[in-house]
Amino acid sequence: MSPRLEETIPKRMRSICEAILAITDAFCKERLNSEYAELCRKLVVTLGRKRPSPLAHGEARTWACGVVYALGRVNFLTDKSQSPHMSTAELCELFGVGQSTASAKANLIMNMLGMILLDPRWCLRSRLADNPLTWMLKVNGLMMDIRCAPREAQEEAFRLGLIPYVPSDASAN
Repeated sequence: MSPRLEETIPKRMRSICEAILAITDAFCKERLNSEYAELCRKLVVTLGRKRPSPLAHGEARTWACGVVYALGRVNFLTDKSQSPHMSTAELCELFGVGQSTASAKANLIMNMLGMILLDPRWCLRSRLADNPLTWMLKVNGLMMDIRCAPREAQEEAFRLGLIPYVPSDASAN
């Protein structure tokens, strides 16, 4: 585990998080990709920092499956037009976890963190630009696509951490 992660996870949760991360890292390397691995790491660390952490109870492989399952929901892992993709049955079978157990863990994670489908906070980096929720912001009480706003507004949204980059910069390339 990197020193940075160790610093952010309470000491009592480190070994649990390390065990879960070892499983998700191996699974993502073998079956998914580095983007999923990165999001799994972020999600496990987030859950490990919760007080009390839900990860303190249960098996590491069950939590690992729940983490991948939740991120798979957000990023439509079951959609055959996506790459990578896999069914929830295959995902659960590969982890050796029942589908109802994996679904329950994923629901708990998603509810605890307010995760939704296409959630920009948990979206694969490669799909962020095409994710409409990334660019929808409330301005003066009205929802708008920040990509349609003047550059100054885009720069301010970026400065405030509301969007991952200034969209007009990306279109210039």
